[in-house]
Amino acid sequence: MRTTTAARIEISDLTCRLGDREVLAGLSLVLDTPRIAILGRNGSGKSTLARAMAGLIDGAGGRVAIDGADILKDRKAALSAVGILFQNPEHQIIFPSALEEVRFGLLQMGHAKPEATRLAEAALARFGRADWAGRSTATLSQGQKHLLCVISILAMAPRVLILDEPFSGLDIPTERALRRVLESYPGTLVQITHDPQVVAGYDRVLWIEAGRLHADGPPAEVLPGYLAEMEAEGADAFADL
Repeated sequence: MRTTTAARIEISDLTCRLGDREVLAGLSLVLDTPRIAILGRNGSGKSTLARAMAGLIDGAGGRVAIDGADILKDRKAALSAVGILFQNPEHQIIFPSALEEVRFGLLQMGHAKPEATRLAEAALARFGRADWAGRSTATLSQGQKHLLCVISILAMAPRVLILDEPFSGLDIPTERALRRVLESYPGTLVQITHDPQVVAGYDRVLWIEAGRLHADGPPAEVLPGYLAEMEAEGADAFADL
């Protein structure tokens, strides 16, 4: 049975603008449960919130803290506290070999190169992929690239793992295999998604609309209203595009 240890995520007056558009509007939350889902339509601010929680948004106002560490201001603290898995691994993988990709985050955390190499090799072996060490990342399939990103993140042992629509476009066996890996993750898992069914068993659901918190609570309280509104708008599906 998985044993989870929830981190404490404190978001205080988080704001972000892209050009003239306010993407996040003074969002304040305290998150302290192991499994958290974030739902919302396209353009609601979900992905911006995910990136802010990972310390990847420049110019964001307010504060994001994980177990007291200021993620927006302290990059080293962010690296050890939180990892993020994007929808497209092509946006995440930057090195020509799998070993270099896994080792990079460990080097950024301050490990000496020999130790980072040892830890990277151990992380690949833990997933039965020791033979990937010298393999070119360009030769990996989409599912294999997703797995490499997961291995790279988990090698750094973050307390929070954020999934930003990570399963779109994957075939069913690959998606199920990755879900099994992520289900065993012992820290706080935050999933950004359009699909409420995949997070029905989570502890808490946040519904984001226009950069603001529209609803917040357990799935049984939030999901029916979210589904009802999405279905009601189905007759004019392109209204907000």
